[in-house]
Amino acid sequence: MTLKLSVIGCGYLGATHAACMSSLGFEVIGIDTDQSKVDLLSNGELPFYEPGLDTLLAAEMKTGRLSFTTDFSAVADADVHFICVGTPQSKDGLAADLTYVKSSVAAIAPFLKEGSLVVGKSTVPVGTAQLLRDQLSMTAPQADLAWNPEFLREGFAVEDTLTPNRLVVGVANDRAEEILKEVYKPIIDLGTPWIRADLPTAELVKVAANSFLATKISFINAMAEVCEAAGGDVTVLAKAIGYDPRIGSRFLQAGIGFGGGCLPKDIRAFMARAQELGADQALEFLREIDAINIRARQRVIDVVRADLSHDLTQYKIAVLGATFKPDSDDVRDSPALDIAAQLQEAGAQVVVHDPKGIEPARKRFPNLDYQEKVVDAVKGADAILHLTEWKEYRELDPSVIGQLVKSKFLIDGRNMLDRNKWRSAGWRVHALGRTD
Repeated sequence: MTLKLSVIGCGYLGATHAACMSSLGFEVIGIDTDQSKVDLLSNGELPFYEPGLDTLLAAEMKTGRLSFTTDFSAVADADVHFICVGTPQSKDGLAADLTYVKSSVAAIAPFLKEGSLVVGKSTVPVGTAQLLRDQLSMTAPQADLAWNPEFLREGFAVEDTLTPNRLVVGVANDRAEEILKEVYKPIIDLGTPWIRADLPTAELVKVAANSFLATKISFINAMAEVCEAAGGDVTVLAKAIGYDPRIGSRFLQAGIGFGGGCLPKDIRAFMARAQELGADQALEFLREIDAINIRARQRVIDVVRADLSHDLTQYKIAVLGATFKPDSDDVRDSPALDIAAQLQEAGAQVVVHDPKGIEPARKRFPNLDYQEKVVDAVKGADAILHLTEWKEYRELDPSVIGQLVKSKFLIDGRNMLDRNKWRSAGWRVHALGRTD
């Protein structure tokens, strides 16, 4: 008998997981409290941008295997229930807000059938899974709970779900592992590494991975600061150390730092949880990682002021990019959007362009000026800031752009543009961490 699955929370993670599990042949019911989101998904439409997911979702809706509702009782027939809700940073501190996770488990508890398995995929502080499992043993003793952290990269979510580089499951017994092996059999058959862990280790794997990536990004941004002070080139430095297999070249792109809905809040929640456990000294280095990341944004503003004026009220600045990374419409904790907002607060006239992120950005910062076309954004600008590495920005013709601006001054906050091409067209180019 083929297992039936439910997915609780149909945002970025949940909608992706639901569509991908359906594509593996499972009957999947997605549950979300947001009726407008459910209506969109039920029509085969996404409430966010993710390459390839729109096509997959539309195709799976036609099969009849995938459906969405706001009715939690619809999970009653399901065998495995994936918790995919958000764990944002608390409003009053660094810790993760577990409201949605706890309420989701509580909401499905009355409808869980004998032998069903609740599987957490949300990123949570270590100890959360055991707490929820203990509570579930009282409210729904006929069910069990496991943890299966997600490792999705925005822009590659479908690929990372169907062909992940590993599957990690935190379980308390063999039966839970066997159920998850049945769910993921098509993926395991591809040769995907399978890692069984206890509940705390499974929770720690995700935050440890994100902390390591954040450390690597902040490290190269710290080196960029030193390179600028010493007259060096951080891109050459990164290339040289990246050849060392112990280091590797991934995540060594110096720039304005990391953002999004995961890395910033996850490392802060990790520090908060470590303090609760009495292990705060072990993660003290993450405070500096966070500080370096925030400082990378300030460095861009410092460069703007050094070139134009400390008083920016008479200047127009075009910001290319609002999302925290390309191939996404996610503006959560976006360094690009944060820089744009800070420059506007300093008195500059700021115009923002982004291929996919304008509407989400407008909701965050409605007072910024947004333009749908690059040429309209840069018109009359005293400086252009390249802050999100969309492909279309790399393909811009600096000669054409040069005819539209007031001053040919470019800050490449991502070190992704061809400096020689822009300089040949008469532009002054400042790339972070590079002094030549």
